[in-house]
Amino acid sequence: MFVIVDDREIVTTGYASGFEREGFACLALSPQELPDWVKTASEDDLASIEAFLLGECDERPDFPRMIRTYCDQAPILALDERPSLDQTLELFACGVDDVLRKPVHVREILARVGAIRRRTMAEADNLEIGRIRVFLDGRDPVIAGEVFELPRRERRILEYLARNHGRRVTKTQIYNAVYGLMNEEVDECVVESHVSKLRKKLKDRLGYDPIESKRYIGYMLKAQPLDAPGVQPVRVTEARRVLERV
Repeated sequence: MFVIVDDREIVTTGYASGFEREGFACLALSPQELPDWVKTASEDDLASIEAFLLGECDERPDFPRMIRTYCDQAPILALDERPSLDQTLELFACGVDDVLRKPVHVREILARVGAIRRRTMAEADNLEIGRIRVFLDGRDPVIAGEVFELPRRERRILEYLARNHGRRVTKTQIYNAVYGLMNEEVDECVVESHVSKLRKKLKDRLGYDPIESKRYIGYMLKAQPLDAPGVQPVRVTEARRVLERV
């Protein structure tokens, strides 16, 4: 989810539509709403944030330090309508990670956020779990060696599970990451439907179900089981057998 801060509804609506087309949720806040929201948001809510986008406002120079206090992982980008060297330098001095000149396409924002994450968080541009490879720039995943087209919601869910590989995530966490915190038009239960469809597609391609589900606990993307198709059994060497007998 992207958080965009701007007083003008035309700006937030425009970016929300752009992120929606790319399969990303967007939360629009006014400069007056941002401080209270950041301070009261839960850890799960903050963990679902891909980046903050700060439009022009008087309070903007104070926002990066405040955001970092509560959410130190998400990149912070400033949207600049009247660029000048002095203002750009001031924004970087205040703690933003990048300054983007408007108009800027949502795909460029996604690419820049991905680059910042790779530099600052040692995050690769793709993640590989067994025979599943997901990309973090909007491309379809590669499953069992072939590009696998998925609807954008299912693709985003798979990306979120891959980013959290090895730990369980709740339905609410997935919903926040894919639909956003304030989306009242979509019921949270839709996540179950998307995950069910995604599991079936992956199972048909891989020959096993890579998503473990536990009621009331959540979902987890599993490593490839030893008995899955394409996995070669590990041979125990004679030396190993000798050691095991000692």
